[in-house]
Amino acid sequence: MERIGFIGLGLMGQPMVRRLLASGLSVNVWNRSSDKIAALAASGAHSMPSIAELVRQSDVLMLCVSDTAAVEDVVFAEHGIIHHARARQLLVDFSSIAPEATRSFALRLQQHCGVAWVDAPVSGGVVGAESGKLVIMAGGEAADIERLRLLTAPLAQKLTHMGPVGSGQVTKVCNQLIVAANAMLIAEAVSLAEKNGVNANLLAPALAGGFADSLPLQILAPRMAERSHQPVQWKVATLLKDLDNAMTLAKSSEASSPLAALATQLMRLHAHQGHGSEDLSTVIQLYGDA
Repeated sequence: MERIGFIGLGLMGQPMVRRLLASGLSVNVWNRSSDKIAALAASGAHSMPSIAELVRQSDVLMLCVSDTAAVEDVVFAEHGIIHHARARQLLVDFSSIAPEATRSFALRLQQHCGVAWVDAPVSGGVVGAESGKLVIMAGGEAADIERLRLLTAPLAQKLTHMGPVGSGQVTKVCNQLIVAANAMLIAEAVSLAEKNGVNANLLAPALAGGFADSLPLQILAPRMAERSHQPVQWKVATLLKDLDNAMTLAKSSEASSPLAALATQLMRLHAHQGHGSEDLSTVIQLYGDA
């Protein structure tokens, strides 16, 4: 049995670790904020005092951290993974970060210590992480993806090999572009319904199964209609970060992205109004709410 070392115990990381533990896997954990470790340790995770010790006692290293800078810090900083990793280990990054940075990081790690990198960002939110129904889009060598499949079975309903390293992150950028732009349209629809005398609570069930239906519609529309934004399932700041990655990728590849640009502007406005740490459903407030 391969030992897993998991770094990053945020909204997604904690339920993912719980799923791995429940399947009987051995999971070592480390987090920059130690307060998040205690509950997982009580569930059977092995708390590691440092990244060095986690790397020493693990075969597959899994990351689920906030952004590109956080991945770089965990892997390449003074006490990072690169200084303790060994050949035949595998690094799996579930984080959503910049594709070009991913390619650079993977090459640097491989050349330094022979550790392979798989970028494996996920979609499905907290609900998907808790239920083991995430969708994983992975970039890397085929043999490394196959090594990963069994370990991710408790986490995901589907893992798709999208191509070489970086391809998973490109796919996640596309996914987040659709989710974020869709969220803005759902907010517009909820607001439009309300201002024309239609009970917006009926939108999601009424449209279920039609061409306008989607998971974001079924999750976000009821929360927007009820102005019920807890618990946080998608942070505004996270979607804004992903939209910024989309705009950077579009610019570098000369791809036209006018809808993504508008969604980015609206998301940034909402975040700058003090909602960065709040749930994505709060974007309804851009459409006339106090």
